Amino acid sequence: MSNHANIPIFIPHVGCPNGCVFCSQNKITGQEKPPSVNEVIQNVEKSIVSLDGADAEIAFFGGSFTGIPFLKQKEYLEAVYPYVKSGMVSGIRLSTRPDYINEKIIDNLKKYSVKCIELGVQSMCDDVLSASKRGHTASDVEKASYLIKSSSIELGLQMMIGLPCDTPEKSCFTASEIVRLDADCARIYPTCILYNTELYEMYMQGQYNPLELEEAVETSARVYKILADGGVKVIRCGLQATDTLSDDIFKGPYHPAFGEMVKSRIKRDEFEALILAEGHKKDITLEVPKNEISQFVGQKRCNIIYLENKYKTKISIKQI
Repeated sequence: MSNHANIPIFIPHVGCPNGCVFCSQNKITGQEKPPSVNEVIQNVEKSIVSLDGADAEIAFFGGSFTGIPFLKQKEYLEAVYPYVKSGMVSGIRLSTRPDYINEKIIDNLKKYSVKCIELGVQSMCDDVLSASKRGHTASDVEKASYLIKSSSIELGLQMMIGLPCDTPEKSCFTASEIVRLDADCARIYPTCILYNTELYEMYMQGQYNPLELEEAVETSARVYKILADGGVKVIRCGLQATDTLSDDIFKGPYHPAFGEMVKSRIKRDEFEALILAEGHKKDITLEVPKNEISQFVGQKRCNIIYLENKYKTKISIKQI
């Protein structure tokens, strides 16, 4: 079976009229100006050579794609559509805002075989959206999600934890709403403070504090499990590392292996449930598939150390 791959085309901040408190899109994408059509084609051509049989999609990320001028949307889509028609890629995916989806937009995207639309939801709690200056409501998310699902285009919903006014309970509610909206996939991003953003100013004025790394991992693990148990595929957990991102983050729960830390926390919780179910024993041996051992053990054996200390037991891992 071939692996899946995205050919990413970043269109930073284009199409977005809003100034979300956390946003500095050029910092997130590592790019400041949108690419020309020729640059898009060059990027696709270069990437296709190195795909090596992977099932690939051309992905317009970074900004609100459907918010850019309609003719510019068509230029980008017409530039990459030949690769879909020829079968060199399996489709096109893009990210946009919930309030930039309507029937006309959907009809146009279907002409170019757009396979998945990812909406930047961030939260399904209106007070969190308002405090973050998102410029849309949870109702907008519901309406856009319905239109996308009704058109047979895959629905992706992106959420953030640790936004202003957010709590772990509100993040879990958002995850439950993503399940209810029948999303096909989701992304979980911890909120970090970037330089030159309103969130940075809020922190400096004592109006906002980011989550600590441990808090972010714990909340993300709860959110991840709600999504996974609800049949939503989590395709990313944590910010995508770029060459400069770590330098641009002033404060917050950024870690290059954040996703692995979250998966490891979920395994620790499963491990702990087994210990409790079997009763406290002096020695415990857990049979684990080879590809899950590192997640069960945790970074620097943190899961084993935590559980051995908590339950005063000796834990051994047996590969199966």
